[in-house]
Amino acid sequence: MQVSYEQAISIVQEKFSGGLARLTSESLPLQQSRGRVLGENIVADRPYPPFHRAIRDGYAVRAADVTQSPALLCCVGELRAGQYFQGEVGSGQCVAIMTGAPLPPGADAVVMVEHTEAQASCATGDHQVQVLRGVGRWENVVQQGSEAPAGAEVLPRGRRLAAAELGLLAMVGRAGVTVFRQPAVAILPTGDEIVPVDQAPDWFQIRNSNAVALGAQVASAGGVPKPLDIAPDREERLRELIEEGLNSDLLLLSGGVSMGKYDLVEQVLSGLGAEFYFQGVAIRPGKPLVFGSIRGKFFFGLPGNPVSTFVTFELFVRPAIAMLGGAALEPPVSFRARLCQPLRQSAQLRAFLPARVQTASGEPVVELVGWQGSGDLVGLAAGNCLLVVPPGEAELAPGDWVDVMPKGQ
Repeated sequence: MQVSYEQAISIVQEKFSGGLARLTSESLPLQQSRGRVLGENIVADRPYPPFHRAIRDGYAVRAADVTQSPALLCCVGELRAGQYFQGEVGSGQCVAIMTGAPLPPGADAVVMVEHTEAQASCATGDHQVQVLRGVGRWENVVQQGSEAPAGAEVLPRGRRLAAAELGLLAMVGRAGVTVFRQPAVAILPTGDEIVPVDQAPDWFQIRNSNAVALGAQVASAGGVPKPLDIAPDREERLRELIEEGLNSDLLLLSGGVSMGKYDLVEQVLSGLGAEFYFQGVAIRPGKPLVFGSIRGKFFFGLPGNPVSTFVTFELFVRPAIAMLGGAALEPPVSFRARLCQPLRQSAQLRAFLPARVQTASGEPVVELVGWQGSGDLVGLAAGNCLLVVPPGEAELAPGDWVDVMPKGQ
């Protein structure tokens, strides 16, 4: 059953969110958790910020004292980050304050130093400050608890941990964190024409580039790649390797899903009792993509041409690995760019074409790379994005806005 791109994404989301496979969690030191999926809800251990925090260098004042400017105040102290003021700012007084320091009691605003002038000494021996521009209450101050009150959830379970999230975990005092176990993803290349990368191919053979690229994609998606031997175009050995691949959390097969005489993947999968959720997607490249499950384990049958393999992974397998690893659906992101050259699309397939986007002119512009079809890795590597062309008859002119997807890692 062939489905549309939108239907395929919906089916993948439904099946993986339904949870045929649920992963366990583990505890890791914070420094080792980058890229992992959070397995617990994180709450603030205290208010953030924990005090009224100055966000400008200047003077902590009572806003009511500077409603009319210029205003002359007596500076009764100095305060920098990591210190606190022992006392209270009274009427007609101010305290010199640095960015990040806690606002002293009695003050409710900060006047930027650029809007002041130092004057003669006060009767107390402190110096006077003339405020040239008034401020409102809480101006140039982040109030205590305004970022997060104590006990508030600051990171939800299922969030992937990147640099900002790690910094937040450190801020709330989490030296260790619970994360979901990374899914193991078996990678099974198929075809008599495939030889190992370190082997010199004959003129009619090709090296096993798909398994290498898929391994990198799996790792960047948060999975653990488990490469298998190359499966020849013989049912018995293909069946053995599929059985081995089902020991992992997810099985990826590359090649053997088209309509050729020796494309045996679907036949062998059917013999093992596979349930197919779709057998073909209306996209180019990647139309022969297959998705299903066997014995509670999901599999994707990816087309064998390397650009097709790459594109179908980015569109469907990457979000599947994210959900299998405990994260929410992470569909491919896209943005808009102006087309550099005319483009005609006549097929009833949504196209994802290797392209290159740049912003030298101040707005994103995109042009196709000189690729020769779904077997052209040179063209794929030359691009940094995929240009998305909707299905149906379309004439696109230079300057038209089009959808663009980052190429992935």
